[in-house]
Amino acid sequence: MTPCPLGLAGQCYCANRVNSFTTPPLPAKDAVLLLAHGSPENPDQIPEFLSYVTGGRPMPPAVIEEIRHRYSLIGFSPLACWTLLQADQLSQLLKMPVFVGMRNWKPFISDAVKAIASEKYEVVTAICLAPQNSRTSVGLYRSAVTSNAGGDGNLPFELDFVDEWHDQPSLIKAFTEKLRSGWEKANAENGAKLPVIFTAHSVPARTITEGDPYERQSKETAQLVAREAGLGDEDWTFAFQSQGMSGGAWIGPTVEETIRSLKAKGHRGVLVHPIGFLCDHVEVLYDIDIFFKQFAEKEGMHLWRAESLNGSKTLTAALAEVVRNRAKAVGV
Repeated sequence: MTPCPLGLAGQCYCANRVNSFTTPPLPAKDAVLLLAHGSPENPDQIPEFLSYVTGGRPMPPAVIEEIRHRYSLIGFSPLACWTLLQADQLSQLLKMPVFVGMRNWKPFISDAVKAIASEKYEVVTAICLAPQNSRTSVGLYRSAVTSNAGGDGNLPFELDFVDEWHDQPSLIKAFTEKLRSGWEKANAENGAKLPVIFTAHSVPARTITEGDPYERQSKETAQLVAREAGLGDEDWTFAFQSQGMSGGAWIGPTVEETIRSLKAKGHRGVLVHPIGFLCDHVEVLYDIDIFFKQFAEKEGMHLWRAESLNGSKTLTAALAEVVRNRAKAVGV
């Protein structure tokens, strides 16, 4: 057995591809499909990965090398590992098969659709592991699933696609649990109360001006978590991170701008809590833990981060509630 990169005892969801839902499922008509962006397993796979991200359009060599460098600094991206673990926990809780499909890397969405079809499931609830709805993420996931329709234009199963779940109560609770524990520890180390910066991935500005709900939903998630955690309005703010490297304006404010703004108000430290991501990957492990931390230090600030949800059982409960509520809605 290959050692698990995450150090998980018992089952390993990455190195050895061990997960409960690959075993023969109990007779059932329904299944769940979890959808995620996908991430390469090592820096050498970056060019191929980026070709999927851009749809085959070439990227400047400097951009490719910069992304390769970022992955080399974090070792590998555990996105697939955590997603497979989340799927396995959900499968055990719901007592039903849960499949995983990635848009830009293995296991691909097309392979998941084929596996579901081969088992002849009739109704599939698809959930994007990006709770806030944007056509740049959720919209592309939906297209990736429906592009596997047959010659008659139909999928081999009925698709119940969840477009958004940014305000799901257990999701808010899961983020709040991580915020409380991280904030308490960071405040103790800082010796004073820290301001919280909630973050989500930026998107092109034109996406929002064309009516995309993503910005509003991201801020609503942050507001709900802040309220649940008992933060006052003066205790937190919001920023968008990981703006694209090419093409047009992306929405802000940026994390860098926000750190400088908090410094100007007299703060000497911040706690970053990403509420647009459900697990560790390059946007967390590099963008926050390395780049933003170094940026804050250059500004004379200290930066802490709340833990990602990763294998949170509360997150699993949130996903289960989404599935159950959808089933009730259609009378299953």
